[in-house]
Amino acid sequence: MPPITLLRFLEMQKLLSDSPQLLSVIMGIAQSCKSIAREVGHGALLGNMGDVGNENVQGEQQKTLDVMSNEIFIKLAEDNPNLAGIASEEMEHALVFSGKAGDYLLVFDPLDGSSNVNLNLSVGSIFSILPRPAGDSVLVEQDFLQAGTQQLCAGYALYGTSTMLVLTTGQGVDGFTLDTASGEFMLTHPGMRIVSDTQEFAINMSNQRFWQPPVQRYIDECVAGADGPRGKDFNMRWVASMVAEVHRLLVRGGVFLYPLDSRTKGKGGRLRLLYEANPMGWLLEQAGGLAATGHRRLLEIEPIALHQRVPVMLGAKEEIELLLSYHSLKDPTA
Repeated sequence: MPPITLLRFLEMQKLLSDSPQLLSVIMGIAQSCKSIAREVGHGALLGNMGDVGNENVQGEQQKTLDVMSNEIFIKLAEDNPNLAGIASEEMEHALVFSGKAGDYLLVFDPLDGSSNVNLNLSVGSIFSILPRPAGDSVLVEQDFLQAGTQQLCAGYALYGTSTMLVLTTGQGVDGFTLDTASGEFMLTHPGMRIVSDTQEFAINMSNQRFWQPPVQRYIDECVAGADGPRGKDFNMRWVASMVAEVHRLLVRGGVFLYPLDSRTKGKGGRLRLLYEANPMGWLLEQAGGLAATGHRRLLEIEPIALHQRVPVMLGAKEEIELLLSYHSLKDPTA
């Protein structure tokens, strides 16, 4: 049986007949990710591994590849008649295309984990497609503030040992690997599912002293291993790239945690709701996992700001449920 291309797969999901405009947007995103993969792959050969000397709206030092990746997504949106506007982690305000009657909005993190580029570690792009609110003749920034339950498509591209595109349109999660010979994304990981149980967690342990008691308890129990209350040994992983962390969850299982702590409490959390938490949260739920803040489901949060931050807990269903139970206790250390 010949390999199935991304386009053929989406046609099999009836996107061509039911929503050809959405299909056009997804294929445009795939093309953009191919372009970014080429830029990342050339790395220092083209001199695009350094800083540009500016901070983005998040207060983070921009890499050359951050800017290049963002421009590639902007070009996609400008050229696609079905996109009425975009919002990026790299831009302070949404970009609205006047005169375009497109039915969709695109929000994205053009290059997640860009602090890793000089180390030649995995980086990626995260994206989410939202519906343009019905009846709005003039698109405004407020129209982008939609709960994660409104997403029509979400996914990421991983630029690692191979380039992969992983996405959902609400019919499960499927992974595609870029065939560099043909230039096509081929279905290689159909029906990706996250196992309910795990013995692996991903968290930045250097922040341990700032965590809240429920997270302290959970990690202490994991570290205690077979002699502790969990009765089994755990491994810890940390790549500092959300795309790489989530990809590992889908392939091997586990949990990824970026919890609220005493330093990020005033900001609401560390990760961005629209560009990171919602798309990754929907992917994990579509793969059988759970996505939460510690107190509630991520996808039910009604955004109040374009760059809103939230605590994030993603992964194996049983583990996230345990974390939620610890957060609900009056004394989470008991």
